[in-house]
Amino acid sequence: MSAAAGRERTIVVGGGIVGIACAHYLAKAGAAVTVIDRGPIGGGCSQANCGYICPSHVLPLTEPGAVRTALKSLFRPGSAFRVKPRLSPALWTWLWQFARRCNHRQMIEAGRHLQAILDSSMCEYRRLMVDEALECEWRENGLLYVLQSEHGMREFAENDRLLGDEFGVKARRIEGNDLPAFDPALADGLAGAFHYEGDASVRPDLLNTRWAERLKTRGVEFVERCELRHVDKSAGRVRRLVTSTGEIPVERVVFALGAWSPQFEKQLGCRIPIEPGKGYSVTTAETAANPKYPMLFPEHRVGVSPFEKGCRLGSIMEFAGYDTSIPPSRIEQLHAAARHYLKTPISPGGVSWYGWRPMTWDSLPIIGRVPHLSNAYLATGHNMLGMSLATATGRLVAELVEGVPTHIDAGPYSPERFS
Repeated sequence: MSAAAGRERTIVVGGGIVGIACAHYLAKAGAAVTVIDRGPIGGGCSQANCGYICPSHVLPLTEPGAVRTALKSLFRPGSAFRVKPRLSPALWTWLWQFARRCNHRQMIEAGRHLQAILDSSMCEYRRLMVDEALECEWRENGLLYVLQSEHGMREFAENDRLLGDEFGVKARRIEGNDLPAFDPALADGLAGAFHYEGDASVRPDLLNTRWAERLKTRGVEFVERCELRHVDKSAGRVRRLVTSTGEIPVERVVFALGAWSPQFEKQLGCRIPIEPGKGYSVTTAETAANPKYPMLFPEHRVGVSPFEKGCRLGSIMEFAGYDTSIPPSRIEQLHAAARHYLKTPISPGGVSWYGWRPMTWDSLPIIGRVPHLSNAYLATGHNMLGMSLATATGRLVAELVEGVPTHIDAGPYSPERFS
């Protein structure tokens, strides 16, 4: 892993979409880059999510009413938003800090910071798709929120009004009678929908694969099945990484470890208050009755992503620690929710998956230099928006590592906010 002559090598620990994006922008800035991952490149939550690139998702999870939903879920094992009771001081500290922020003022403040990085990321994605021409089913036909009931329409209309008034994000409203013509895959009798035309979507596994392949041609090195075990540091610097395949000397290092980040909190000497938020998806090969648009069903908290070959159902948020099971009931829950909205149900079977989203208590990512370590940086905590925020994160990380002015204010995302 020797650096090219005259180029300082940066190690990126974590080969998900955020790690790949960091590698792209660091290499673009002239760095020699090596990416290591405990599994395959582009695995974990980067692989089987719904692939939404959604500037419309400016409202954080810390919204008024979220605490009530979380408390109810303690007694409802089948809830789409579920906190599983367990003896974990870290979880209860996280929930307390989360609850403190579930008010209108802090929701709007966090939303402003999310909007800045979401908008930047969309600009970067558009530039990436033009410059790199990655074949990854990139589509800019928006994101459709479909409501089953009139009550759901009224509630979502208030949400849309808030987005418009506070953030200038406005949807096109579609009444129920017009939905079958808008997307023939939708069932009759639905109340309506809201179409956020500025959103986009991608097939995540193709994006990861194509992007990494392109970076390899430019000298970026990817090392799979190389698990980080220890961070060796002295005199305010990381000196080497001890991995399952040997030691790696460090000049500069970016930790893009997603939901695994808290496991290195003590070694890095800084707080990384992330809880794993478990999600599920199922991907089928069905193509006959796919929707035209990627869509979300807010009343059931489930999304559907149509691909050129197949379809993906995904969602659910479980705070259950690092649980690795895939209960059949959760997969059936995804199918059952979709049956309320789609004219032709998604066929059973397919590839079931779970992943852990890196959830922060303020809904903002953690991007910046590790306190007290001059050559180490964090790029993690992207909550449910890792795919959406990857490109802006990569650009920010490269700017911070290279010591140049950042294109947006990096302060709101700094690890220092937890000190």
